[in-house]
Amino acid sequence: MKEQKDILFSITKKDLDVQTFRSGGHGGQHQNKVETGVRIIHRASGAKGESRTEKSQHMNKKLAFERLTKTQQFKSWLKIKTSEALYGKNVIEDKIKKAMQLENIKIEIKQDGKWTEVKKNEIQTSN
Repeated sequence: MKEQKDILFSITKKDLDVQTFRSGGHGGQHQNKVETGVRIIHRASGAKGESRTEKSQHMNKKLAFERLTKTQQFKSWLKIKTSEALYGKNVIEDKIKKAMQLENIKIEIKQDGKWTEVKKNEIQTSN
């Protein structure tokens, strides 16, 4: 029995800019007359995928989308978006705030050529 998976978010045509162009290459007498080359740009991540290898615009769209999804730019965006969908938007900000709290920071100063830890009660804060 297959495990049911919940959809966290989806990417639709509205999220993409699809550009077609004359690509040269294969095509015989129709070469440079038909726009079979395809470039797809995912606006949210800035990732781009392009294909001009096939005679069919449909196949080039498929290849361009596959190439887009394999870019590091898209993969990074996908990780962030997935994390936000699973744990909430402020996950990273909350982790940073927690890590930057005074009790989580070790402060040292160099005295007489040696590093010495500053005690937390000796630190004056501006808050």
